[in-house]
Amino acid sequence: MTDTSRFYDIAERTIAGFPDPFRAAARAVLLRVVDWPPDAFLKDMQIADPLDLTGLYDGVPMTEKSFADPAPFPDTVWLFREPILNEWRDRGDIELDDLIAHVTVHEFAHHFGWSDDDIATIDRWWE
Repeated sequence: MTDTSRFYDIAERTIAGFPDPFRAAARAVLLRVVDWPPDAFLKDMQIADPLDLTGLYDGVPMTEKSFADPAPFPDTVWLFREPILNEWRDRGDIELDDLIAHVTVHEFAHHFGWSDDDIATIDRWWE
């Protein structure tokens, strides 16, 4: 089963497994699962192939937030189902649930203020 509800279920279970301070902060973030990245995201990020974007954090990282700044939109973590499924099929070396969880953790790490380089360092350490 590879429908949207499975992606939500795996992502929500992943978030529920975060250590408490992270789990509490993650509750303020909207989780969205859609089939494809919106064209506006691809254009803004200068990504030609939508299969290259499996997830996205859209918001202001916690490390850059100010209580004095109004938040016009809720922070959102996006999971893009078709690109994730494509990566899973292409790789063939990872369970789908593990890949969904990995993308979820990666995008929430951006919410917590981690850069792509920080995340890559942790990924290399974890392997």
